[in-house]
Amino acid sequence: MALLECHQVTRSFYGVHALNGVDLKVDPRRITGLIGPNGAGKTTLFNCISGLVPVDAGSITFDGHDITRARPDRISAVGLIRTFQIARGIPRLSVLENLLLYGPRQPGESLGIALLRSSAMLKRETALYQRALAVAARLNLTRVIDAPAAALSGGQKKLLEIGRALMAEPRMLLLDEPVAGVNPTLANEIGEHLRGLVAEGITILLIEHQMDAISRLCDHVVVMAEGRRLVEGTFAAVAADTQVQEAYMGRRRWAS
Repeated sequence: MALLECHQVTRSFYGVHALNGVDLKVDPRRITGLIGPNGAGKTTLFNCISGLVPVDAGSITFDGHDITRARPDRISAVGLIRTFQIARGIPRLSVLENLLLYGPRQPGESLGIALLRSSAMLKRETALYQRALAVAARLNLTRVIDAPAAALSGGQKKLLEIGRALMAEPRMLLLDEPVAGVNPTLANEIGEHLRGLVAEGITILLIEHQMDAISRLCDHVVVMAEGRRLVEGTFAAVAADTQVQEAYMGRRRWAS
């Protein structure tokens, strides 16, 4: 049974169809790749799923619950978390502070509880602090944990983006180009982290233009073109599809 399902999702901007009846199913506990040429509607679909942009028509369900027009905070609260192509850490805050910001159920956000410094609040703050340290260690960010986010390399910012998502206790991650602009060594490291997350039960839907990463990481691949799902299957199957070769890569055959 699909964990995430989109049915006939449409979205237009000033009369131009960005999404034109998208059907998508994402099965749990695997990595699904969402690929297609620029302008295919991939990021718009992410925006609709995560609640940043409302759909014009169609439906979106997560774990059997309708989230079609839910607010982003409600969607993230049920465990559907997204990242962005451009890492959005708060530049002047440290890596640790950025991670802590994304911890859920923070009682200190209530003014009264913050002033009283209740034992429940202190216990939760301690738990979030320990979780942030564990996430940083997992992603090899411990050595820069006190550095401001602005001082990180591009690859480290990608890791921090994933780390902030992990702090939100996700059941499913929507990752927008997690290895874009990253050197091959760090791209491989990020890939290993993603496979580790899937092994622990987290489901991943990712957008990526680097076909070597897609072929290496993804259990299933969905190709979009012109705001629709074009084909889907294994990477080898979609790479051999003539529709994909013409729509995505011209008439050149993809490297296997």
